[in-house]
Amino acid sequence: MLVITRREGEEVVIGDPEKPLGFVRIASIKGDRVRLAFSFPREIKVHRREVADLILQDKPSVVGSIRPAGGGSS
Repeated sequence: MLVITRREGEEVVIGDPEKPLGFVRIASIKGDRVRLAFSFPREIKVHRREVADLILQDKPSVVGSIRPAGGGSS
């Protein structure tokens, strides 16, 4: 496991720097809470560990999809 130190606003590049798979940015740090911002193509799935574990246990009811932000209702 790679462990690095970053400050708020700094990024980590995932993959080849010339053609990265995505980026992880430290969005904010407040007390013992760190907010991360992920920027990846939609075809690359990103899950919190507890959600990934539920998916592996074949409990797909917790799996949702991210919809583009917009003002319309469905």
